[in-house]
Amino acid sequence: MKDILKGTGVALITPFKEDLSIDFASLEKIIHYVTQQGVDYLVVMGTTGETPTLQPEEKKALAAFVREINKGRLPLVYGLGGNNTTEVCKQLRQTEMHDYQAVLSVTPYYNKPQPEGLYRHFMAVAEASPLPVILYNVPGRTGVNMTAETTLRLAHASSKFCAIKEASGNLDQMAKILKEKPDDFLLISGDDNLTLHILAMGGSGVISVVANVLPGLFSRMVHRALEGKFEEAAHMHLNLFEFTQLLFAGGSPAGAKAALASMGLCNETLRLPLVPVTSELKQKIEQTLQTLI
Repeated sequence: MKDILKGTGVALITPFKEDLSIDFASLEKIIHYVTQQGVDYLVVMGTTGETPTLQPEEKKALAAFVREINKGRLPLVYGLGGNNTTEVCKQLRQTEMHDYQAVLSVTPYYNKPQPEGLYRHFMAVAEASPLPVILYNVPGRTGVNMTAETTLRLAHASSKFCAIKEASGNLDQMAKILKEKPDDFLLISGDDNLTLHILAMGGSGVISVVANVLPGLFSRMVHRALEGKFEEAAHMHLNLFEFTQLLFAGGSPAGAKAALASMGLCNETLRLPLVPVTSELKQKIEQTLQTLI
């Protein structure tokens, strides 16, 4: 898993038609686009894919479609998490994950479990999952931070845990994980604008939203950093910085869809409760994007 999850993973959006059905034709275009531009793996049905709004049959169709279009070109990661441990484990046992290499599972949201609850939840996930598990810590969305101590406890307790996608924004927390983790356990950036910082400390890569839009430039930045060419990587990071801020200013994946719409890869449609970015923000995103492509 160490080599498979190194570099740039793209958290794929789910394009929708105006009638809110899944736009598979646009998804195919995006998969080909990011693959040809040099991303290292695809993450299907992460939260960027608006998975809380997808029905079970839609998730099944998406997983099968991405597998078919990918044709084994890139490793695939399947997003599956939730705040009901029993239900998450049931889905892990029943979901078809043929040709997928790992599961990305977010910390339980809203419930705000204690560290012991997080530990027991993920140990149950590890037992139920047919694939290696990438932990996902994103307290800004879930309402709970999984501390370095809990992450390390899990990483040392079971080899089923192969990595953590860290989006806490806490570099001290990440440094502790990097210092004390098992050798084969990876720390993956979950924050596009902190990716270079995390790579400089020893992180292995990123699961990126921006890579939906600028897969080539973002992947080159990541690869240069992994090669130790930090001066080149820093130049790319600074060029991307403002665009990345704009992409998240109106919520995710609304900004990414606005950018992709301007490139003719999909439309801006989101499912409620998400809405498109404002016309003013869209104009700023488009103007900044033009300086980068």
